[in-house]
Amino acid sequence: METTYDDRLVKPRAAWGAVFSMTLCVAVLIASEFMPVSLLTPIADGLGITEGRAGQAISVSGIFAVLTSLFIAGLTRHIDRKLVLTSFSLLLAVSGLVVTFAPNYAVLMIGRVLLGIAIGGFWLMSTAIVMRLVPEDSVSEGLAMINAGNAIAATISAPLGSLLGDYVGWRGAFFLVVPLALFALVWQSFSLPALPPRGRKASGNVLRLLLRRQVALGMTSILLLFMGQFALFTYLRPFLETVTGVGVSALSAILLVMGLAGVAGTWTIGRLLKTRLYSIVIIIPLAMALLAVALIVLGSMPVAVTALLVGWGFFGTAAPVGWGTWLSRALRDDAEAGGGLQVAVIQFAITLGAAGGGLLLDTLGWRSPFALGAVLLVGSALAAAAAAHDHGKDAP
Repeated sequence: METTYDDRLVKPRAAWGAVFSMTLCVAVLIASEFMPVSLLTPIADGLGITEGRAGQAISVSGIFAVLTSLFIAGLTRHIDRKLVLTSFSLLLAVSGLVVTFAPNYAVLMIGRVLLGIAIGGFWLMSTAIVMRLVPEDSVSEGLAMINAGNAIAATISAPLGSLLGDYVGWRGAFFLVVPLALFALVWQSFSLPALPPRGRKASGNVLRLLLRRQVALGMTSILLLFMGQFALFTYLRPFLETVTGVGVSALSAILLVMGLAGVAGTWTIGRLLKTRLYSIVIIIPLAMALLAVALIVLGSMPVAVTALLVGWGFFGTAAPVGWGTWLSRALRDDAEAGGGLQVAVIQFAITLGAAGGGLLLDTLGWRSPFALGAVLLVGSALAAAAAAHDHGKDAP
């Protein structure tokens, strides 16, 4: 049911329909961003490029998500947030069309640039907008709903992309983004109330937050976590096909089970975060580092690899929930700036991880991006431990 929000009210009525529409858009954004993971081989074959270069389709969207998240708040400070948000949803649909009909690698990358702009802008504003759509005591539920969209996308994008790529080609898989994005756009147009910009604290300089030690340590841990995760995750399909030796059907099944484990991890860790925030953000990267090493050692054993990737999905999908909770508590009074900084750090990390992993894959073989991922994840755990020590206690 659509409800309205008036900035003058102290306790707004919850506009849950609008939050649901944002959740759908987040799911489509994340699915679009990571769909190349399961389609690297057919994309590379179709465009006559290496799998490492195909992996840069993830990197370039990350670069422009970073730039957008750093600067868009200042550029749009006088524009109704509803118009800004729906514009990013429209850009998502356009990017899907450009990628679908890309005749060459350059046009493919243009489509991915448009996607990066949509990702950076939408994620930047999502936390702050949810805080305006629902009462304060319901903000955590609203943010959890947005994270659920992330988890669902992580669950279905890779296996669905792999399956569709086998039947309708990689272009057909990307085309599915378009109607979903348009549906989210229409839904937002009807469900989002007017969200006029607020006049206070209009500074677009999100980097100023790094002057706070607690924020700097947390963002360092986030940077290393996502770099390590995507140095490995981006190149799972070549690993599973060439090292583990699985076919397309088995590949899709493994990715689906991995995604379902991610949903379970999001739910489980979300409940534990109420009491053990710092313990969790330390344990997650350590567990993922061990799994990366185990994948190097046991890469040729399909059953063992499947079990290890279930663990990877459980921890990897849950990691953003932990750091999202940290952000909502550490920067409660500066949500839009904090959200912009976190988006920039995550997307920059994805860019560096995917790019570095691709270069290592093409030059040194599949073990090198997995080893890089493990080292970076250990670094993330150390930075999280430093943040916990600086906080002074293992508590939210």
